[in-house]
Amino acid sequence: MHASLLTRRASLLLPFLLAACGHKERMDFPPLRYNFLPPLRLNVASITVEQRFYPSGIAPDVTAMDPVHPVEALRAMADDRLQALGTSGQAVFGITNASLTRRDDLIICALAVVLEIYPTPGVRSGFAQANASRQHTGDADDLRDTLYEITKATMNAMNVEFEYQVRRNLQPWLLSAAPSPVQQQPLETAPADVPPGAPPPDAPPPQPPPGPLAPQPQQLALPPR
Repeated sequence: MHASLLTRRASLLLPFLLAACGHKERMDFPPLRYNFLPPLRLNVASITVEQRFYPSGIAPDVTAMDPVHPVEALRAMADDRLQALGTSGQAVFGITNASLTRRDDLIICALAVVLEIYPTPGVRSGFAQANASRQHTGDADDLRDTLYEITKATMNAMNVEFEYQVRRNLQPWLLSAAPSPVQQQPLETAPADVPPGAPPPDAPPPQPPPGPLAPQPQQLALPPR
């Protein structure tokens, strides 16, 4: 009787045991890079990245559990998207928010950056700010995977918003793309199509039609001698 009772209990617990064994925590978290997007070419000599926000590390903050820290993702965006191609001046990319918070079943990722232009030290001539946020509601069985995916989604939104704000507010400091080289045209080209009824291009010019013939003088008949 006791053995049969244990067997029945084991059979009832089997689906839960199989589900627990079948769930595997994700281990691969590729770095978030953005060098496949068009670069923003700035007319400055250098670019500096400044971290102006530091997560508290105290609940509800869960930033430390993210496989790709939001600060590192924003640094990667600055490295991949910004290019300094000028001869003077400096651009400063400031990270003003990079937080991940969790309250019950709500996870929020909030990012904020600012790009400032300094033609001379201490003199700011322009700036552009960008903000992006995404949230996840519901169960998060694999918290690291959930944090990674929400960070990835928020960074995708940040790239779009950041480029829009830079082009809108810092247009005088943007350099256009290099012009494409001029292609040489061949010296000899195929003859153009000749419309019906027109002479070929190598035909001699038409001669004017001949004028009316001049009248010939009439000979008078002499009477016989």
